[in-house]
Amino acid sequence: MLSFYLFLLLTSCSLSTQETQHKNDSLSFSFPLTSLPRSPQASPSFYSSFISQTKKAPTLKSSSVSSSPYNYRSGFKYSMILVVSLPIGTPPQTQQMILDTGSQLSWIQCHKKVPRKPPPGSVFDPSLSSSFSVLPCNHPLCKPRIPDFTLPTSCDQKRLCHYSYFYADGTLAEGNLVREKITFSRSQSTPPLILGCAEESSDAKGILGMNLGRLSFASQAKLTKFSYCVPTRQGRPGFTPTGSFYLGENPNSGRFRYINLLTFSQSQRMPNLDPLAYTVAMQGIRIGNQKLNIPISAFRPDPSGAGQTMIDSGSEFTYLVDAAYNKVREEVVRLVGPRLKKGYVYGGVSDMCFNGNAIEIGRLIGNMVFEFDKGVEIVVEKERVLADVGGGVHCVGIGRSEMLGAASNIIGNFHQQNIWVEFDLANRRVGFGKADCSRSV
Repeated sequence: MLSFYLFLLLTSCSLSTQETQHKNDSLSFSFPLTSLPRSPQASPSFYSSFISQTKKAPTLKSSSVSSSPYNYRSGFKYSMILVVSLPIGTPPQTQQMILDTGSQLSWIQCHKKVPRKPPPGSVFDPSLSSSFSVLPCNHPLCKPRIPDFTLPTSCDQKRLCHYSYFYADGTLAEGNLVREKITFSRSQSTPPLILGCAEESSDAKGILGMNLGRLSFASQAKLTKFSYCVPTRQGRPGFTPTGSFYLGENPNSGRFRYINLLTFSQSQRMPNLDPLAYTVAMQGIRIGNQKLNIPISAFRPDPSGAGQTMIDSGSEFTYLVDAAYNKVREEVVRLVGPRLKKGYVYGGVSDMCFNGNAIEIGRLIGNMVFEFDKGVEIVVEKERVLADVGGGVHCVGIGRSEMLGAASNIIGNFHQQNIWVEFDLANRRVGFGKADCSRSV
């Protein structure tokens, strides 16, 4: 299975960053966000980190994001994953990074040896940047037995701080922890941020970690908010639609509707809970005009933390706990059961797949609606209920989270198409706004 968890190395640590200096007048910046096309054998992509843990993990306090130093806009292309191109270093080198609101530590590709010629901009060359520095072994983040670390860091032969990420398929991404700037323009850049400099990894791109952890890019750069707009997928060969990505204020936010993030105290930390995720209060699911008989408890953390509902850009599909998934499947079977592809489970997670005319099947299923508190909804129109997974097969873009080893509800980017999603960190809330994301927004 190609889908995997990106196991987060650092969940809690002492971090001191420089205060960002900025002028009173905010600048506006623009960046692209791209993605690889799906191969016929691909499984749903899943880049986020959801770790069963009992250890302490800090949340992002509003005082740390009291002012946002950046107003930056980027475009991006979308097929499975959201990829933003960021200018890193001095002078800047453009690096492609997967935008992931479910993980913390950002990392870039720094391969010393590549078996074949890498794509332009895919590998960062530290020797070309005057602002690059490595973390030595005596740095506070590199104590090998800190219990808050999911995996211990270590000292390499050069006495530098070494980190490792293990993937669910057994592969490994590892390298050194470093400091480097994101350079938005000649006059504005972040202070040196802590990043991973991967010398070995199983992916051609880096990760832009944007969760609530202290080491995330959002936290280290002291963002007050960021947002993105995911365009609908297009069937034309060779064409990838373009969306938008903002750091700082979004001029469209006046029409967003907001829901509060759920927060958890230290005493509420549970084995199956990710306290650094963007957790929201989902109320239910409708298919067509039918409200499914799913207990609201299925969308809330139970005493073990299972049932948490989170908004995640790093997951392609949406994943539901069995209590919710079974009700969705039951209704899909009622509506179009005879058309189901019997004995077929896509990516090991979804058994709601079909051959035949996807538009016709989508009309029979109808719109799908994810209901949140305050009357906020994510409406998935019937034309977008099914995902093209290759080989003439289309699947409802929902999988069983238990099949991934995560007892959580995860709203993936497939169900974030054609809406603005804004993470308002200063006010601890998430906003949604309907949009045509393929246009310049």
